[in-house]
Amino acid sequence: MSKLFAGPALICLTLAGCTVGPDYKRPSTDLPAAWPVSAAEAPISARWWTLYADPQLNLMVEEALAHNSDLRLAAARVDEARAGLTITRADSLPSVTAGAGAARNRISERSGTFFPGIPTEYNDYTVSLSASWEIDFWGRYRRATEAAKAELLASASARDAVQLSLISDVVRSYFVLRALDAQVDITRRTIATRHESLDLQRMRYDAGEASQLDYRQVQAQTAAAEALLPVLEEQQAQQENALSVLLGRSPRAIMESGIQRGNALEALTLPPAVPAGLPSELLQRRPDIYQAEQRLIASNARIGVARAAYYPSVSLTALFGFECETLSNLVSGPARVWQFSAGAAQTVFDAGRTGAQVDAASARREQDVATYQSTVQNAFREVKDALVASRKSAERLTAEQTRVVALREALKLAKLRYLNGESSLLDALDAERGLLTAELDQVAAQRDRLAATSDLFKALGGGWDQTSTPLAAQ
Repeated sequence: MSKLFAGPALICLTLAGCTVGPDYKRPSTDLPAAWPVSAAEAPISARWWTLYADPQLNLMVEEALAHNSDLRLAAARVDEARAGLTITRADSLPSVTAGAGAARNRISERSGTFFPGIPTEYNDYTVSLSASWEIDFWGRYRRATEAAKAELLASASARDAVQLSLISDVVRSYFVLRALDAQVDITRRTIATRHESLDLQRMRYDAGEASQLDYRQVQAQTAAAEALLPVLEEQQAQQENALSVLLGRSPRAIMESGIQRGNALEALTLPPAVPAGLPSELLQRRPDIYQAEQRLIASNARIGVARAAYYPSVSLTALFGFECETLSNLVSGPARVWQFSAGAAQTVFDAGRTGAQVDAASARREQDVATYQSTVQNAFREVKDALVASRKSAERLTAEQTRVVALREALKLAKLRYLNGESSLLDALDAERGLLTAELDQVAAQRDRLAATSDLFKALGGGWDQTSTPLAAQ
């Protein structure tokens, strides 16, 4: 039997070297030669959120990575894709089945196969080992495995994209929360200051030194600040709740626990400038681009799977075992049975099904080509937007800081002129109102400046301290 099996098997293995379907080639992309702004030469840690030097922020990111439900869902999909790859690989290998059976039989004495003298009742015991293998002549299983591997890498890249987005969302939400904290503090201090002014105006009014108009104007200004505080506090509470969900906390923790604070907004460290590099590195660094390319590789491989249906399928089967009427003589030479067979099947007519499947696979590849190119375009748009936002937010913060300093000096002068009788109270109230708005705007500018750096890290695919592909490729 071994010689009978060796010849066909050798021929099958020789012929199985060909693979139908197109080999993958990355679509050409017209990339810029350099980033539109100058950058410093410095590596960025993969744990880029630690560059803000806030231990509480670091703890929040770790908590989100451990408990966020979206990230757990993405990780489960990676496990599913890994199992799918194992299943696909198994299809290309021989399957071996062991069997055993025992039966008590009786034949009819009235049947055409009955002869006098043979027993009508007998036992039948069998043990066998069977194997079957469809030879991958045309590479259908190799292409299917290639597609399944690409799907696994795409799933892993999708998980990396969810992780990057989650980290960026946590960092951004923390900045928003700390900005609201600062704005609430500013508003409370302003209310306290205006209450002091209101008390002073009441005493001046009671003493006949100020008009009722002045008193009511200060009262209205104080009430305006008091009306602003509940709005900010509501936004503050809503931001805490949103951050709790990002961190993956339980409903009970969301209702009962608060968000611990770390450094004040102005005490957070700004990360270093973006390192210089070739824009083409972005194609390996951003997980969404890597994911789109792996989807394209998978759809390209499935064209080969579809085309393989044009060719005949060849399979080998073999069986070896023992069959005997008595259990004591089962494993013996005379009870031995074996069989080896080879077969081929070719579809003669399928009403155009195979051609349509090839066309459908080719169309899906064209869809994935368009998706890949769109993903690359969107990635570079996000990078450019983030670079512009980073630069312009810095300019805005500088202007807001200058504005606050100027209005503080203007308020001092307005109050001094009012007390000396050189101007009306309205000038001082306008200066106070302008200063409150400017201080709130300065906090917003600080928030946007920090958020712009986070958006830039996200657009560039996170931190990088070595040239490597995304986590999915490792």
